[in-house]
Amino acid sequence: MIIALDATPLTVSTGGVARYTAELARAMAARFPEDEFWLLSDQPFPKLGGAPENLKYGEPPRTPLSRKWWLWGLQQEMMRRKVDLFHGTDFSLPYLPLRPGVMTVHDLSPWLFPAWQPGAERIRRRTPLLLRAGLATMVITPSETIRRAVIERFGLGASRVTAVPLAASELFRPAAEAGTRDYIFFAGTLEPRKNLSMLIEAWREVRKTHGVRLRIAGRVRSDFTPIPPEPGLEMLGAVPDAELPGLYSGAAAVVYPTFYEGFGLPVLEAMQCGALVIASRDPAVMEVAGGAAVHVDASDTRGWVAALAAAVESPDRFDDLRRRAMARAREFSWSRAAGETRQVYDTARNWFRKR
Repeated sequence: MIIALDATPLTVSTGGVARYTAELARAMAARFPEDEFWLLSDQPFPKLGGAPENLKYGEPPRTPLSRKWWLWGLQQEMMRRKVDLFHGTDFSLPYLPLRPGVMTVHDLSPWLFPAWQPGAERIRRRTPLLLRAGLATMVITPSETIRRAVIERFGLGASRVTAVPLAASELFRPAAEAGTRDYIFFAGTLEPRKNLSMLIEAWREVRKTHGVRLRIAGRVRSDFTPIPPEPGLEMLGAVPDAELPGLYSGAAAVVYPTFYEGFGLPVLEAMQCGALVIASRDPAVMEVAGGAAVHVDASDTRGWVAALAAAVESPDRFDDLRRRAMARAREFSWSRAAGETRQVYDTARNWFRKR
């Protein structure tokens, strides 16, 4: 089979959707060498390191007509490459259903919380139309939580929507030297729904009695209110992937106080590194953690103060939870995600032929 994947998420240097697109493309090409995979976008994006030869890259549009990407340019490129199926890795599909289309819907934040997704107006407008018009032969979600929500919101048949869990890269493993565990660590895109103002408030309370630092890593989105500097607070910016395992492993706790997620990939990355994870009670995050993390309501500042203080005061108390976290993380892999995604492709092709 010749498969095209939307590479537009790769135009952003970090973030969950970019990681999903890159890891899935590499894993699909590695697991299915008999297939051919094309990464296509109307915008420049970097090539993926360590990818097999059957992962290929399309050319950017060169003519005014081909720059009408979703209407014509993408179709033209797929016809040139003789593509059998298109996978929209980030809510999008071509307007004309000339071949099976699989769409990944990562979460419902563009519709549930528009203020948290100011740049998602096109997704809010287009995606429901694409789904209800049947242009998505099959839909993939990253969790069962989001699968159920997508079925309910868009009125889709349950057989058309499949949950395919993400995974942490093999890069994430316990660091040889975990360090002194004298800091709390957050990793993720810095945006309003990550609830960092509450986290900082809770950390300040803990810092009054413990000399613990708060280290925050991630790309800053344009709608994020800058955090003023203060003693003990370290804004690390976008950290290279190679540095994250050490940061996860060396933390007294890795925190993820998010209001809403479709999966929560940093939680799984931290668990795979053997970290103690303290996360919100978001349903998708709890599904991923599988009972191997401490959970506190996102709005419960006092609860977060207590959880952070316990992690700093008695790190050995959580050794069993760290072991359980690593065991839980081993249940996920990109090879598994590739295999389950390939099954969705096969189902989509079969359904498309019966139309």
